[in-house]
Amino acid sequence: MKFKKTKIKNCVEIFPSKLKDRRGFFQRIFCSKTFKEKKLNDIVVNINNSFSKFKGTTRGLHYQVGKFKETKIMRCIKGRCDLYVVDLNKKSKSFHKYQRFTLDSKKRNMVMVPVDCANGIQTLEDNTEIIYFVSNYYNPRYERGLSFFDPSLKIKLRLKPSVVSKKDLSWKFL
Repeated sequence: MKFKKTKIKNCVEIFPSKLKDRRGFFQRIFCSKTFKEKKLNDIVVNINNSFSKFKGTTRGLHYQVGKFKETKIMRCIKGRCDLYVVDLNKKSKSFHKYQRFTLDSKKRNMVMVPVDCANGIQTLEDNTEIIYFVSNYYNPRYERGLSFFDPSLKIKLRLKPSVVSKKDLSWKFL
């Protein structure tokens, strides 16, 4: 696996290696030992799957607080999407800054979203599917969110949102 540092503290883009032959390929997308060696190891307690029917579907920006903070490793397994990571760590140089990553099922890249970061996606194709590994259990009382449309974040979405949930539209501005 190749690990690429990003401008967001502890956020890493991951490029799994492939073993190819005439049958196709094999690819390990998580290895506790490898992640531990890179000081990225969090125990995975959930593996979630998200499907968005329409191009432009916009989800997030989500995070959890307190004892339910979580790290996520996100990968697009069908289609393409932009993943937005917003740094919420007050001690970080990139506090309240964001970085956009394009997750592509053909490129097969992944991004590790660290604790103290919010994340959200916007699909770039119809029928986009994402799988993500999560280090903590979901607890609605500890769930928080930010609005993609908060002018202080200055997030530039690539597409006009086509579908956004009522909950995601209800998040307050900073």
